[in-house]
Amino acid sequence: MDFTGFIFSSMSQDLNNLREMFKALNKSCFILGASGETGKVLLREIVQSRIFTKVTLIGRRKLTFEDAARENVSQEVVDFEKLDEYASAFQGHDVGFCCLGTTKAKAGEGQVEAAIEELNFDRYSIFRPGVLMCDRQESRPMEWMARKLLVPVASLFPTAITTPVLVLVKAMLNNVILPSENKMELFHNKHIHELSKLGETET
Repeated sequence: MDFTGFIFSSMSQDLNNLREMFKALNKSCFILGASGETGKVLLREIVQSRIFTKVTLIGRRKLTFEDAARENVSQEVVDFEKLDEYASAFQGHDVGFCCLGTTKAKAGEGQVEAAIEELNFDRYSIFRPGVLMCDRQESRPMEWMARKLLVPVASLFPTAITTPVLVLVKAMLNNVILPSENKMELFHNKHIHELSKLGETET
């Protein structure tokens, strides 16, 4: 999918109106991977924006939150090795977010994503960001050092090889609001940065 600056500019003009219309639809969503860096930011933005009336976290264990606003979020505990036995946890939602890690060890070589695809959603989007810029709690020393070295690059060339987690999350949420006739959408790093800026007021 090749987006041009003109197309994104046109979309940006209507995004705020679309967001309010989306809220009025009383949509629900689930989040896979809410304990990770991307999932945490996504949950925070969803709770603050209130674009969904029902939010369910699906994971291996229940999470605890200090923020009272997150206490009303529903949680479902599942065994990812037997995901077909937990179909009911995914049912009854309009939108699903998968924020699981991309390493083979953590993501099960894409098995979770494949299982979600089998649920036959009308539309699904794949985001391929650059190096995610965040203070990951479980970072290996080399990963931590690599991100620090990439800070100057991110400052000079923000869309080159890095993606701040908040930028990725904003792109994901903006994409949900925007209507599309495509069953599958693929967003690379440059498009993620552009999509995240829709609806922002220029100063």
